[in-house]
Amino acid sequence: MRKQAKKTGDFGIGMMIHAVHMTDDVTKLNQFYEDVFGGLVYMGVDEPNFLPPEDRWAGLIMISDLCIETMAPNTPVDATKPVGKFYTKFGQHLHSVGYLVDDLVGLGNRMIDKGVYMGRPGGGKIEEMDPDTQYFYPSPRDTAGLMVELCKVHMQNDPRELGTWSSQRKFWETSHPLGIKRMLYVTLGVKDLESAVKTYVDVMQAMPIAEGVDDGGQYKFATLHLGDCLLQLAEPLGPHSPLGRHVAQWGNMIYSITFRVNDLDSAQQWLNGKGIRTSRPRPGLLAADPQDTFNAPYLFTTDVLEGDPFEE
Repeated sequence: MRKQAKKTGDFGIGMMIHAVHMTDDVTKLNQFYEDVFGGLVYMGVDEPNFLPPEDRWAGLIMISDLCIETMAPNTPVDATKPVGKFYTKFGQHLHSVGYLVDDLVGLGNRMIDKGVYMGRPGGGKIEEMDPDTQYFYPSPRDTAGLMVELCKVHMQNDPRELGTWSSQRKFWETSHPLGIKRMLYVTLGVKDLESAVKTYVDVMQAMPIAEGVDDGGQYKFATLHLGDCLLQLAEPLGPHSPLGRHVAQWGNMIYSITFRVNDLDSAQQWLNGKGIRTSRPRPGLLAADPQDTFNAPYLFTTDVLEGDPFEE
C-alpha cells in the first residue's frame, strides 16, 4: 500500500517531498546515507542529477518515511544563484524542506496576501501566482527562518507513492540496526518561539499539538502538525547549548532531524561502529555528532509525543 498523507490547511499541504542536505559532493554524501542509514537512492543512482535553472547537482534518497535530497552547487560556484548563494554562506548544512500541495495557486495567493515574499525557481520575485508555476520558495524572512519549497509536482518514482511502500518501509524498522520507526520531526531553531508559532499558524495554517521544555536540549518548544509531518519550533534557553550556539550564529534556521527508533542502545552501537560519535543529552534521546554526519544534527529517540497524529 502506498503512503497515505495526512494533509493540513485549506489548500492541502501534504507529503513532505524531501529535506535538503547541502554538501559539496553529492556522491560522497549519498554513500554516507546508504552506509549508515540504509538509505535507498532513487534519483541519481549512477550519477547525480543536474538541474540547469538552479545550477545544482542532486540525488534523492529514502530513509524510512523521510526523503533526503542531497544537493551541491555546480562548480565553479555561482553565488548569484540561490543554491550557490546558500552554499557560499553556510557550506554543508541542512538546507530546507519541501511539501506537495494540492492547490499551489491558492496557497501562493494566500501567502502573497499575507505579505510573504515569494521566490520563483532560479531566483526572482513572484508578484502574482501563475497556474503554470510548478514550485516556489517563500522567503525565510517571512517563515520564521524555515526555507521551504512548496510544489505541485510529485517526485518521480517516490517509493512512498508505490504500492510496495507498506512492505518496503519495514526494512528500516525491523532489519536495519538503527531500528528507525519513522521521522519524528524536523526542528527549526528560532529566537522568538511565540512569534514563530504565530507565523506558522497564521500564514500556513499549521496545527499546534504540544509545547514544553526539553531539559536535555536546553530549549522550549512547540510542536506543530504541518502537512504530512511534524515541525518542532525550538527557542534556546541560553547561548551555550548546541541549539543555542546554532541560533546565535545563524538566527532562525532549520537545525536538526529526529527519528523515532526501537532501541537507543542498538542505534548507538551501530553509529559508534561507523565512526560516528554520540551523546545522550537526556534519557530517551541519542544525538549523533554533526562533525561526523556532514554537519547535519541527527537525533534518535524512543519518546512518544502526546497528541501525535502519526502515532499508530
